[in-house]
Amino acid sequence: MIALSDRSVSALWVSLFTAASMVTTLALGCATPFPSLAALAAAHMRRCDGIVLMLLAWAASQFVGFFLLGYPRDGSTLAWGVGLGTAAVGSALASYAVLRVLDYRSAAARLSVAYAAGFTAFKGIILVWALVLGGLHTAMAPDLLAEQFVRNGAILIGLYALYRALVAAGVPAPLQPVAA
Repeated sequence: MIALSDRSVSALWVSLFTAASMVTTLALGCATPFPSLAALAAAHMRRCDGIVLMLLAWAASQFVGFFLLGYPRDGSTLAWGVGLGTAAVGSALASYAVLRVLDYRSAAARLSVAYAAGFTAFKGIILVWALVLGGLHTAMAPDLLAEQFVRNGAILIGLYALYRALVAAGVPAPLQPVAA
């Protein structure tokens, strides 16, 4: 097996998770699992790598949306794109922050807490953007929130299974977050 540098391992995992998010975005038509990615990154990657992941996943989702799914190229759609980018990064920051404060050893507990924090931050930032751009009734509809929470949770489970399978197959694990 070829030994990879720390930088190469980080780039590999960022690339793998970005690709997985693109597949999800294509499959679901515009639903990039930012809170799921944020939780997985916070539990298993250094913070700087997690932020890069969120930015690349956001850029990939914008590419898929505008060039493959035909999103309209108007001011509102572009502004919502910026809003999603800020929400994606905010989701990661919240996930990292909660794990820095809470010292859980179990992977399930770490992922669950990071996911709850990331989802809450993501939707909170979307709420602020909806107040500015409109669409509050859609962005915060209780049935849609519940559906998104469950769907993103299921995606997190799938991403974690992918992570574990790749590590078991010999892909070097990403550099772990620094403990508090």
